[in-house]
Amino acid sequence: MAKAMLHDKGIPYYLWAEAVHRAVYILNRTPTKALDCMTPFEAYSGRKPGIGHLKVFGSLCYVHVPAERRQKLDAKSVQGVFVGYATCEKGYRVFDPNSKKLILSRDVVFDETKSWNWKETSESSVAMTYVPKQAQDEFGVTSHELTEVESSPSSPCIFSQAEEQDNVIHEHADTSQPYDHTPLKWRNISDILAQCNLCIVEPEKYEEAAQDKAWIKAMEEELSMIEKNKTWELKNKARLVAKGYVQKPGIDYNETFAPVARLDTIRTLIALAAQRSWKLFQLDVKSAFLNGILQEEVYVDQPEGFVINGKEDKVYKLYKALYGLKQAPRAWYGEIDSYFAKCGFEKSLSEATLYTKTRGEHDILIVSIYVDDIVYTGNNQEMLDEFKEDMKEKYEMSDLGLLHHFLGMGVIQTDSSIFIHQKKYASTLLDKFGLKECKSVSIPLVATEKLSKEDGSGAADEAQYRKLVGSLLYLTATRPDVMYAASLLARYMHGPSNKHYGAAKRVLRYVKGTLDYGLHYMKGKKAVLVGFCDSDWGGSVDDSKSTSGYAFSFGSGVFSWASVKQNCVALSTAEAEYISAAEATTQAIWLRFVLEDFGELPAEATPLQCDNTSAISISKNPVFHQRTKHIDRRYHFIKDALQQGIVDLVYCPTKEQVADIFTKALPKDRFNYLRDKLGVVSAQSLKGSISV
Repeated sequence: MAKAMLHDKGIPYYLWAEAVHRAVYILNRTPTKALDCMTPFEAYSGRKPGIGHLKVFGSLCYVHVPAERRQKLDAKSVQGVFVGYATCEKGYRVFDPNSKKLILSRDVVFDETKSWNWKETSESSVAMTYVPKQAQDEFGVTSHELTEVESSPSSPCIFSQAEEQDNVIHEHADTSQPYDHTPLKWRNISDILAQCNLCIVEPEKYEEAAQDKAWIKAMEEELSMIEKNKTWELKNKARLVAKGYVQKPGIDYNETFAPVARLDTIRTLIALAAQRSWKLFQLDVKSAFLNGILQEEVYVDQPEGFVINGKEDKVYKLYKALYGLKQAPRAWYGEIDSYFAKCGFEKSLSEATLYTKTRGEHDILIVSIYVDDIVYTGNNQEMLDEFKEDMKEKYEMSDLGLLHHFLGMGVIQTDSSIFIHQKKYASTLLDKFGLKECKSVSIPLVATEKLSKEDGSGAADEAQYRKLVGSLLYLTATRPDVMYAASLLARYMHGPSNKHYGAAKRVLRYVKGTLDYGLHYMKGKKAVLVGFCDSDWGGSVDDSKSTSGYAFSFGSGVFSWASVKQNCVALSTAEAEYISAAEATTQAIWLRFVLEDFGELPAEATPLQCDNTSAISISKNPVFHQRTKHIDRRYHFIKDALQQGIVDLVYCPTKEQVADIFTKALPKDRFNYLRDKLGVVSAQSLKGSISV
């Protein structure tokens, strides 16, 4: 098939690989008797392939040149030859015979009735250079400078829509070099070795570098310089770890669950501290698990190499936990919880890791724990100092001072605000997934593009896709602007396609351009809890379900948000918005509980901003309507919350609906406007220009 396609269009043999790739692509989408008239694509992926995008191989086509990549009088497109389909992203592979470049683009117009004149291209653009045999050394590299080679002028550099579309340029040939049409079987092996030696690849791992004496020497020189400057000193570090994997439930352990602080709680605490102009501090408990008292009877062998002479047949009976025991986290939590109770702290009923201590009517100390990390704040410096000293006396602690880094989040406290970000984590993701040098885009998702399970783009690496999406989900700890994109991509964890993987990589390209962005909480803002709730309608292509979104703030940066696919199909926009309001109400009630623990219980109902008047009417009017009788009763509890004065569903214009960013992909201008409303800003745009 590949040979027939090449001969049919008169395409040069040096594009044989593209022809083979195209032939395999077609065969994988062709029914075969070996699979009972099923296509190999469907047998492998479980999905029927799409064929609407298939084009004639070798046909003439025109690739669009975006406005930002051309001058005013330049052509809006470049002529090329269609040679195949993109493998990892949606798009076509187009070869430019003039510049010898392979272009990957989605914005292509085809003329399948015409072909390129390859004879004129070969005669005018390629000139072979003869290198005398005696001028070569033993590796086939000439010892004299080559003469200048004539070649046709290169065409302007062509780019696809990198700003708003997920496209990539691949340059397969340099126009300053002649293209060698010599068949591979005629080439001398020394010529091939010489070409290989022109490519210098830096090793990525020590094992690769250790195979090269030059790299070994470079590493030795670097370490020698470090030693000379007395940059470090060598110290021993050891930790005894129990073999928890041999423990048996009901014998060696019972309960293992240990609560940790929710990120919503941490952000709420940070937002409240900013509003009250409080300072946040941090403590770290050294070897925290060793302080946990065991409730079970557990025995461990003596450590190998440290067996006591004459007592080789004895074992240790544990009174406190060791690292590695399944119940060690729970034992530590039980220990710190009982200590806080003895010190007069009151544990929150809505958050098991949140503790408060009051003195008089106005002084308060708030503590939140995440395993061995302790964050605390309050309005009385004496109480803060006493707490720190008491903790140091009870446990071996590291006083980290002002909170600056917590759970991968950077925290910057200034006189006027608190700024949280994940720049370091985002940079690590770009490096991990090979996008450190990628070109950034202005929005995470293309507004006009819909994702679905069956898109015919081929199966992606499921493990790699899950790693990428999971990383994006953790990035939403300080980046609500990528919340919708991450939650949408998380719907395709099972059987992701190349289109899904390309969309996930596009989100990282957006992150590349917004590395120093984070949440900005202004100090001195009035602590009034305000919520926003919104929903699209039937946005899911696969099952027509809608997406709910909500956000809560004190007036500056948001500290609680979500983008969640609804469990049922809504029959109208009003129903979808009503369900979204009910889900936001549950979060509002929980946040009110947390604020009550902080001593900040709102005196009035929490306003929920909704841009759908019909949904507001359904919630406030207890009228049995023909169009609402089918709505699940659990969503109607919003009516009870309204009657009790817990929340108040109020109207807001669609333009000011902040939660809209959590329900759908938006155009650039709309997205940027709502991103600013969320409080997601660049550190460089802040007063005084914070450095992250």
